[in-house]
Amino acid sequence: MDKINVNKLNLWYGSFQALKEVNAKFCANKITAIIGPSGCGKSTLLRTFNRMNDLVEGVRTSGEVVFEGRNILAAETDLVDLRKKIGMVFQRPNPFPLSIYENIAFGERVHGSGLKRDYLDGVVEESLKSVLLWDELKDKLNKPALRLSLEQKQRLCVARLIAVKPDVLLMDEPCSTLDPQATSRIEELMRELRNNYTIIIVTHNMQQAARVSDDTGFMLLGELIEFGRTEDIFTKPQDKRTEDYITGRYG
Repeated sequence: MDKINVNKLNLWYGSFQALKEVNAKFCANKITAIIGPSGCGKSTLLRTFNRMNDLVEGVRTSGEVVFEGRNILAAETDLVDLRKKIGMVFQRPNPFPLSIYENIAFGERVHGSGLKRDYLDGVVEESLKSVLLWDELKDKLNKPALRLSLEQKQRLCVARLIAVKPDVLLMDEPCSTLDPQATSRIEELMRELRNNYTIIIVTHNMQQAARVSDDTGFMLLGELIEFGRTEDIFTKPQDKRTEDYITGRYG
């Protein structure tokens, strides 16, 4: 089942066209990787799914990004609601300068009022368990989140998203600041989370895309050159440009 359907998507930053006639279908409960050289439009495409590009002056779009039967690029889209349902984990972990507990509870406090402590306690525990941090942190919930390791911070940021019960997790180079061992554990976490969420990741690491994703899209100069099952993209690409990138001839 399609979770996000992209039809003839174009995006401009001023006069520069960053995305060109992109068409793709992102399936529910799968991990989709977007690969390609720097500056090809990967992160721009990812940020389109929760309208983060709107924060850049001079951005305009055409085409459709359909989520829950609606074009989220429409002017009437409720961006607060959209970003609750489609959350993002950034390249560098960005926990708030608050306690571990308050980082997780933050979203619930924003979206609800008069929430009881027992309810928030349950949200915090469930969210930390989802990212395999509960056993490590259950006795440190009042400690500052900024004191955690990089890997723990990244997991915490995922837990913060999960706390508000999104449908889609966007991950922009989620392992680029992590060592190989921590990267492996975050990849394992992604595979676990796929059971409950649709995950779209941007990565420069083609080995990572091959390891964790079900589907892969290859982008070049703002175009989605090829999109399909990861195994097919990496073993029998249909486009010469995809093959050249995957085999290291450029990029």
